[in-house]
Amino acid sequence: MHYTSVLFDLDGTLLDTLGDLTAAMNRTLTRHGLPERTRQQMRAALGNGARRLMELCAPEGIDRALFETLLAEYNADYAAHCRIETAPYPGVDALLRQLHAQGRKLAIVSNKPDEAVRALRAEFFADTVPIAVGEKQGIRRKPAPDTLLTAMAQLGAERTSTVYVGDSEVDIATARAAGLPCISVLWGFRDRDLLEQAGAQQFAADAGELASLLD
Repeated sequence: MHYTSVLFDLDGTLLDTLGDLTAAMNRTLTRHGLPERTRQQMRAALGNGARRLMELCAPEGIDRALFETLLAEYNADYAAHCRIETAPYPGVDALLRQLHAQGRKLAIVSNKPDEAVRALRAEFFADTVPIAVGEKQGIRRKPAPDTLLTAMAQLGAERTSTVYVGDSEVDIATARAAGLPCISVLWGFRDRDLLEQAGAQQFAADAGELASLLD
């Protein structure tokens, strides 16, 4: 099917952000004498927003006040250092330029804090993706459909010709909640088996295969 509007997840779909996310988390934890997390642990924990990420990375049973301090410090650290190692996955830039030239309506939807989402859109995709929606007060994070519906409203997108592209089980559930089809990319933070268990039906192994699925 030819989709006239394409909504993209950010982390693990458009951008490889794992290095910067892991570094920000470990700087935050070590400042408080807490154990670091490996990239693999971070990879498995990502996808449900900063608060859930901290719940998975901080030691169990820590004081609530310390938890809130860690979360605030992590968000500030990541916002200040979110463009050091981060880069688009192979073929992503060319794909977005192709879709933009074809007149497709494009947007980014993420559980990352809205400030960081907007900064990364401006840094990497300012010429091709006009809309970016991140986690912020008043809009429920994925898998609630709010962020997708907000982006669609800003784009003027029609549900019948819109698709969501992501890399995780959260993205599949979010698309389902919004009444949209989902294409799952295989270069991100989850493997195919997990995505199939979550109900994924369309897969793209690389940007070229994704382009074909969007047509």
